[in-house]
Amino acid sequence: MPKETEYAIEVENLTKRYGDLLAVNDISFTVRRGEVFAFLGPNGAGKTTTVEIIDTIRTPTSGKVTLLGMDVTKKKHDIVPRIGVLPQGFSSFDRITVRETLQYYSRLFCCANTDIDELIELVNLKDKTKEQYMNLSGGLKQRLGIAIALVNDPEVVFLDEPTTGLDPRARREVWEVLLGLKKKGKTVFLTTHYMEEAELLADTVAIISKGKIIAMGSPGELIESNANYLALTLHSVDERTFEIVRKMGFEPIHDNHKNIKVRVEHTDDVQKILNAIKSAGALYLSLDVRKPNLEEVFLKLTGEALREDPPEMEAK
Repeated sequence: MPKETEYAIEVENLTKRYGDLLAVNDISFTVRRGEVFAFLGPNGAGKTTTVEIIDTIRTPTSGKVTLLGMDVTKKKHDIVPRIGVLPQGFSSFDRITVRETLQYYSRLFCCANTDIDELIELVNLKDKTKEQYMNLSGGLKQRLGIAIALVNDPEVVFLDEPTTGLDPRARREVWEVLLGLKKKGKTVFLTTHYMEEAELLADTVAIISKGKIIAMGSPGELIESNANYLALTLHSVDERTFEIVRKMGFEPIHDNHKNIKVRVEHTDDVQKILNAIKSAGALYLSLDVRKPNLEEVFLKLTGEALREDPPEMEAK
């Protein structure tokens, strides 16, 4: 039996090469049992390659990966029955129903004791059990995919960008399912490029860029340590305001809505800016002051914009 530890996943000095391409560059991290671990990075950063090594699909060039106390290169047959995987771009059979789909996969994975009704309830598909897969919306298909990944009651669940391409409502419905997994004590390894998703769901976030992990911690810790400033937004301002703020030594920018955004270090700076605008007789309709979010931390650390989403799928 493998030794029980507090970690579901342990990655030590993992490297993966494809010829001259260094896809994963000597990374190390751990994932605790029962936590949601979010792996963030732009396209080509090494996210999917890392996940496919951990869940035994690919072999590493060097380094060691332990999953549930077992070496992934030596114990694949012992590991696979204890994990669930939802790959990116999941698809199933068009002309079988939700219930038939889950029954099929439970037989395929030799899980005769799978409680199909419990899975359907977990992913909130009770009113879609007789619907064929091809008639489901994008969000419903993803929820069914998560249910398929759970037919063997896995200890660790790997979800590769499970909400890509979904509209905002469908995305939030999938988030509710993932929060349900967290409440059930599952270890969830989530790759995503949605910062809001990671901020809401994850206990720990790792940011990977060009094959290297460049930051790791809770969402709050990453924000606190990498973005110790306030973001001031002035809405519907007149032209003079921009110059007033600039002459004070700040670096204002216009956003897409022609509002002015200003990064300030202290709360006192906000009041100084507002006093200067008032003294000059300039106008603004409203303002917003907030701490930066995880997306701003990501952009600061990687210097890369997140990829643009594909067209959103229709929600039904």
